[in-house]
Amino acid sequence: MTHVVTEACIRCRYTDCVDVCPVDCFHAGPNMLVIDPNECIDCAVCVAECPVNAIYAEEDLPADQQAFTALNAELTGVFPVLNKREAPLPDADAWKDVTDKLSLLER
Repeated sequence: MTHVVTEACIRCRYTDCVDVCPVDCFHAGPNMLVIDPNECIDCAVCVAECPVNAIYAEEDLPADQQAFTALNAELTGVFPVLNKREAPLPDADAWKDVTDKLSLLER
């Protein structure tokens, strides 16, 4: 199994999770992170580090976030690997509690 970054990450892109990841499974897009399912070792250390609770074990994904499994896999082929912490997006705090953000995803 793998872990999946969900919609809560969009327009926030906190990277606390990247610092604790023992492998290079995170990829950074313009306004969201994704996890490469082929690199994730299912250690779960990233889950507790996410300040917006955007990361789930694949088997624990809420029903309305199921599409993010395929989206993470797809976008790892588009977004570059990120292996060190970066500052969150400038307006991340304003977006952290907003829902229904999929239409705001920048590829």
